[in-house]
Amino acid sequence: MTQVTEIAADLRRRLISLFLVDPDGRRPCFGWVERLQTDPAWKDNLLFNEYFHGDNGAGLGASHQTGWTGLVADMIIRSHGRHVSTIGEMVEAGMLDTVQ
Repeated sequence: MTQVTEIAADLRRRLISLFLVDPDGRRPCFGWVERLQTDPAWKDNLLFNEYFHGDNGAGLGASHQTGWTGLVADMIIRSHGRHVSTIGEMVEAGMLDTVQ
């Protein structure tokens, strides 16, 4: 792979992982909002925020974006031909080498 291709693949993996359930059962994009993390009526309803916290990945700004962050759903489909919802599924699909 060329360096640009590797960088693009890394960015794609990182963006997708913001929306996936991690090994602790939490989605980084939901940050500290406990209702979104645990409530069965909310935990699987993803919000596409305007931007994200640089250290923990929590979604910030407007939560109804259909622009660049909405493209993450398309990245998942185009990259792996299927929907994934957890870090474990990402590993199984070959999107990550190990659980991070």
